[in-house]
Amino acid sequence: MLTVVGIGPGAAHMLTLQAQAAINDAQILVGGARQLALFAHGNAQTRLLDSDLDGLIDWLRERITERVVVLASGDPLIYGIGKLLSANFSPAELHIIPGISSIQYLCAKAAVDMNDLWITSSHGREPDFNAVAAHQKVAMVTDQIINPYAIAQAMLKRGFNPVFIIGENLSSADERIHRLRAADVAHSYAMNVVLILNER
Repeated sequence: MLTVVGIGPGAAHMLTLQAQAAINDAQILVGGARQLALFAHGNAQTRLLDSDLDGLIDWLRERITERVVVLASGDPLIYGIGKLLSANFSPAELHIIPGISSIQYLCAKAAVDMNDLWITSSHGREPDFNAVAAHQKVAMVTDQIINPYAIAQAMLKRGFNPVFIIGENLSSADERIHRLRAADVAHSYAMNVVLILNER
């Protein structure tokens, strides 16, 4: 059976016990370089996850009887690889272990409740900034192209100056959390997730 494991925001101590057990039991670990580096001490074979997703699906199908674990940052079903795999494998073939998402982690750190939170992403895609402006609380997974500065500029262009909570390198030793207005958002931040609080 294929198992997809949410490994949380990055630090090994954020793994659930179920996630750790699945990783320990894996014959093959699949993930990005940073993810695989977290578990380099194990005995499992590894496969680097690259942009050839069709090739990945075929490769996984050939190994469906082996204990293959696909590592997913955060939670596999919040803009993660879980969506792709659940569309290509049946529930009998696929076991998804949820993880603590970077959004959950940042909300907890910033003491922002997740009730009515609208979740979206700018990771490799153009977000609907009108929808972002229309919601009172937004969480956004970002990338280096549409980063916090670009998001803030899009809000200012629409006449809003919301509060941004930017979490950099979450759960790592150099974690930083910033709370500031859109007008004060800097041009560059390390790997991050953003909360946008639109006051009404």
